[in-house]
Amino acid sequence: MSDPIDGLDGGVLRPGDPGYDDARAAWNGMVDHRPRMIIGCASVGDVAAAVRIARDAGLEIGVRCGGHAAFGPAVPENGLLIDLRPLHGVLVDPARRTAKVKGGTLLGALDRASLPHGLATTGGSVSHTGVGGFTLGGGMGWLGRQFGLACDNVLSFEVVTATGQVVRASRTEHPDLYWALRGGGGNFGVVTEFEFRLREIDPRALVAELTFPLDDGLQVLRGWRDLNVMAPRQATFTAGVSDTEVTVGYVWVGEPDQGKGLLPELRGLGRPARERVFEATYHELQTMDDEADRHGLRQYSKDHLLSALPDAAIEAFLSKGAANGSGAGLPGGWLEAYGGAIAEVPDEETAFGHRQTLFEFGVRSSWTDPAEDADRIAVTKQVAAAIEPFADGVYVNMLSDDGADGVRRAYPPAKLARLAEVKRAYDPDNVFHLNQNIEPAP
Repeated sequence: MSDPIDGLDGGVLRPGDPGYDDARAAWNGMVDHRPRMIIGCASVGDVAAAVRIARDAGLEIGVRCGGHAAFGPAVPENGLLIDLRPLHGVLVDPARRTAKVKGGTLLGALDRASLPHGLATTGGSVSHTGVGGFTLGGGMGWLGRQFGLACDNVLSFEVVTATGQVVRASRTEHPDLYWALRGGGGNFGVVTEFEFRLREIDPRALVAELTFPLDDGLQVLRGWRDLNVMAPRQATFTAGVSDTEVTVGYVWVGEPDQGKGLLPELRGLGRPARERVFEATYHELQTMDDEADRHGLRQYSKDHLLSALPDAAIEAFLSKGAANGSGAGLPGGWLEAYGGAIAEVPDEETAFGHRQTLFEFGVRSSWTDPAEDADRIAVTKQVAAAIEPFADGVYVNMLSDDGADGVRRAYPPAKLARLAEVKRAYDPDNVFHLNQNIEPAP
């Protein structure tokens, strides 16, 4: 009998092979896992074969595209890593306004293929993020308020299931799987192709950031919160806090002069210490955070979704949870607005939960010295804990070491129960469990 590895289109790496260490490197520098085998999948057939090889050998399966999942589940210790990066590419149909995107494609490649046609779909703000993990968890980006999440714009998925079968999921084919893949993460199979609906966009952008003294923070954030209610959909309101200052503003995708119309009201919130207002192309906007979120840094983050932002939550945001009210020395959090088209998708339409989110809160620490790990993680948790009493849930793509409790926060009970039923139908043995895992229903 022939060895199934001999028929692969891609390559196989084992410990000690040239290129093995580069192939196993995750985005988060804290992850140092050593798979027993890495299969670089260059075709759908490779993926199906890799799933069967792993199951026959009793190996845990990790699936890698961009590798940005916080604690490196894509890189399984002593398991089999399905590396989708050789399976990449984008085919745009300008007439139909669609794009077929291979499972190992990065967000930057999708933008580069669609933007020359004046088209785009919602993508994240770091271009070296994988399309797959981003989309399967929901996919929030600067176009979200105009066109919905990335998962709201998927027309179909090509999926390799836990048995190695290849199926297509859409509204008319495997509709239960189609529902679950739009927000349910990588629990149900390996997606080898996405078909996205593309949207016409004005490929220009405006970024506005007004910085105020921290003492003015409560007044400024109250006003910023209230202005957000009436903000046009081209604007995604943002805010951040440091030891001495609070910064509020927005990212505008569209005609920049229209976006500047929001500036007078923001300036009226107080006396800004400084302003940063600049125009950019949409492509530039999509790559601005690439260096700050580069591979290899040690990373830890926490996230909350809030359907309201009361004054008490603003006070907690400004103090960063410090007992004395001064968050000096603690990592600063950020806020980003949802709403618009995101909220208009009926809750039952997709697995993504918390459609009525008003703001997402996040806090992240990045560092390079392993000796700082415990302290950096502790202070990040401290800042996040201050906001948790005001939160309704969490964005599944931002979960880290939260385990089953985090999954329960990401999905309302009825939605989680439905996801568990779909899991039972497509992966009853929980083969795909190195993720924000949804266990199959009994």
